[in-house]
Amino acid sequence: MSEFLSDTALIFGRYARQTLRSRFQIFFGTLMPLLHLLFFGPLLTDMPLSSQGDSWQVLVPGLLLQLGLFGASFAGFAVIIEKNHGVVERMRVTPVSRLALLLGRVLRDAALFVFQALLLVLAALVTGLRAPLGGVLIGFAFVALLTVSLASLSYALALKVRTPQECGPAINALAMPSMLLSGLMLPMTLAPGWLDVLSHLMPFRYQVDAVRDAYTGEYATTTMLYGVLVAVGLAALSVTVGTRVFRRAGA
Repeated sequence: MSEFLSDTALIFGRYARQTLRSRFQIFFGTLMPLLHLLFFGPLLTDMPLSSQGDSWQVLVPGLLLQLGLFGASFAGFAVIIEKNHGVVERMRVTPVSRLALLLGRVLRDAALFVFQALLLVLAALVTGLRAPLGGVLIGFAFVALLTVSLASLSYALALKVRTPQECGPAINALAMPSMLLSGLMLPMTLAPGWLDVLSHLMPFRYQVDAVRDAYTGEYATTTMLYGVLVAVGLAALSVTVGTRVFRRAGA
């Protein structure tokens, strides 16, 4: 176990140092959610979006998970670049645990997106968001779990394809419906009945609804329970799939 933790810390440190050397990567990821916050958020002010909480408590949780959804989904592009430069081939001959190779990467991603989520929440507080500290921290936890899930699957996909041109369309084909059907921007309860029913097939919806409950101070709810179960289950499944692909690829 100590060797596994040491390997994970080693891989995490390697990729964390790369991230710290690129301030552009750290801050650019918040641009799209920040633009939605500044230019879309004011349009929703005083609109009855939910029976609990105001418009900011509805919008900001969605933007947090949007940050994880789009950021983590494209994390696998780094592996494609590493394959093309022989980095993956060199890692193949090392005795490092394949699970550590995956976890070191996804934990770096989780740390990065939680930091970006913190910046987004600070900006939201300036624009008018009011939420309990416990709810904000729960939101960060959901961002981390979503990142672990999607980054693991993204890395697995990247090991299966040869070029970014193959990876990009596949990710977009999944990310856009996920965004539209999970209610990131507006609650799906506002949608027609058939669309609301369809959205329940999207696991991200349960996470969005759970964070919205947390931002209104509602922690012991069925929605929160479903959100936690889906987030933890999806993370466990994704890491398992990612690890198996890493082992088969010899990465």
